[in-house]
Amino acid sequence: MRRLNRKKTLSLVKELDAFPKVPDSYVETSASGGTVSLIAFTTMALLTIMEFSVYQDTWMKYEYEVDKDFSSKLRINIDITVAMKCQYVGADVLDLAETMVASADGLVYEPVIFDLSPQQKEWQRMLQLIQSRLQEEHSLQDVIFKSAFKSDSTALPPREDDSSQPPDACRIHGHLYVNKVAGNFHITVGKAIPHPRGHAHLAALVNHDSYNFSHRIDHLSFGELVPGIINPLDGTEKIAVDHNQMFQYFITVVPTKLHTYKISADTHQFSVTERERVINHAAGSHGVSGIFMKYDLSSLMVTVTEEHMPFWQFFVRLCGIVGGIFSTTGMLHGIGKFIVEIIYCRFRLGSYKPVSSVPFEDGHTDNHLPLLENNTH
Repeated sequence: MRRLNRKKTLSLVKELDAFPKVPDSYVETSASGGTVSLIAFTTMALLTIMEFSVYQDTWMKYEYEVDKDFSSKLRINIDITVAMKCQYVGADVLDLAETMVASADGLVYEPVIFDLSPQQKEWQRMLQLIQSRLQEEHSLQDVIFKSAFKSDSTALPPREDDSSQPPDACRIHGHLYVNKVAGNFHITVGKAIPHPRGHAHLAALVNHDSYNFSHRIDHLSFGELVPGIINPLDGTEKIAVDHNQMFQYFITVVPTKLHTYKISADTHQFSVTERERVINHAAGSHGVSGIFMKYDLSSLMVTVTEEHMPFWQFFVRLCGIVGGIFSTTGMLHGIGKFIVEIIYCRFRLGSYKPVSSVPFEDGHTDNHLPLLENNTH
């Protein structure tokens, strides 16, 4: 009884078979079918390799939301070299809340030589080349995000030659913590001193002929310091043409959360607009000589996430490639074979000539073929 039920079950399952097997004796092969099969298998192999390369690759997803964190502090990372001696310049930050952050809170004044060594010049040239490519091809920023912490630091390499030349410049480097409001980081003549109405710089003690605000920005970033990230002002160098010259940078800072398969960091991107002019009060160009970086924070926050194609999606796409090529090539082969057969039949019908009709004595014709007579002996 069990064997009978098992046979019925197997027969029922066989009736549901959607892939019936055709015996080999009923399968007819052809040269055209073999050619189409070879093309189909080659195409499938190429598309499979391309699909696998896409599966291995990752891409950056950008999401935008309102930044609700205004209570925390903003970190400014600075590495700027000014072509003046350290005792003649001072750096500090003054924000819209009239809060002054002195450079002594985190910046170091280091006497250096302004001119770079050959190795340092090569580093600066490569950094400026990358900056120009980033302005032309914005998609390279995704590559930089993915390579963060994996690539070398973008900091200026140490000087490799032992120059006996006395220091003629001041390297101001370190970091400051400021309020998350618009502010002004500036480097000007004289050290900063507190003032009831803001702040002031002791510029009267510095000779006017020693003013030279030629500078090089080796690094400027906001937020967490992430090695390998190249910022818009890194590698910038400006040469002053006059003692009384003002350099202005208008910066818009965008909070950014970076999540890749290697790191997770809270950093900031920024865009910048530059302006420089000579101070000439007689010509109506007023101001103070120095370097001024006026920054403002965007109300939007960007979340950059590195994403990867899941395996199930790769498998579905791969099945679609294989099945689609099989179906398409089979259909095209059938259509081509049908067209060839129609053309071949037309040629055969055109070469066929009907037998001439046989006339009778009364004028009628016989269009039928004559019957063969059997000769019987």
